[in-house]
Formats: sequence, C-alpha cells, structure tokens
Amino acid sequence: MKIIIDNREQRPYEFTGTETETGTLETGDYSISGASHLIAIERKTADDLIGCLTRHRERFERELHRGRALQYFALVVESSLLELSNGHYRSMMKPKAAIQSLLAFSVRYDLPIFFAENRDFGQRVTESLLLKFAREQEKRPKKEGPP
Repeated sequence: MKIIIDNREQRPYEFTGTETETGTLETGDYSISGASHLIAIERKTADDLIGCLTRHRERFERELHRGRALQYFALVVESSLLELSNGHYRSMMKPKAAIQSLLAFSVRYDLPIFFAENRDFGQRVTESLLLKFAREQEKRPKKEGPP
C-alpha cells in the first residue's frame, strides 16, 4: 500500500512505516494509491476546523458532500473533544456551536470524526485508518468479469 498525500496539504504527515507519494486528490488530504475514488481522510487542526465552520463553511460542506460519495471518508481533528468544547482555538465561535455543527455534519454526511489529542496521534490514526481500509479491501471477493 502507498499513501497519497494531497499536494495542497500545507503541513503533511510524515509516515515512517508506509510508502508515500504526493498527488492531487479531489477529496481529502490523504488516500491510497489506486483507491482515491474509494477512501479519503481529511485532516484539520482545531483552528483550521473552526475556520471551516465559520469563514469557509460552504467550501467545507462541498468537501464533505464529495466525501459522502466515497466508500469511506473520515475527519481527523488534531485536538481532543474536551479542548474543542472548552474553546481552545482562535475564534469567537462559541464552543457549543462548534460541537453542534460537528454533530450535525456527522449525521448529515455520514462522517466519522476522530479526535486525536495532537499531531502525532492524528498521524497515527490517519495511517491506521488507511491501512485498515486497504486490508478490508483485500479481503473482499474480487468481482469477476463476463465469462
């Protein structure tokens, strides 16, 4: 398996155990080579996430809508839920409004949201999700073509 890192990712993760390459992803920040039409992971810091819930909400929702068309699309947030709910970010957005928006997006877009305590944990969660998806794909029976 090879992880694709979107070339617009400003501070890309550096995966040590998995081969990577840079490319342009239509959706998300990380995917798997040959499977970007099936899976993508979107990564956000707390400040970036809050910006997506306020100033860039329409663009963010378009991304979530595209992600819904994939077999698996998840959001990895480099913050704990407790930090977010305590307003540990640079914005005037109220923490309750931020959490309620995330809950609504989770339901509306069938979006798993993983709160990773920090960047290192976010990187490990992202790599694990991609690896687990690849392994599950290998277990699925191959569709046979016409005889």
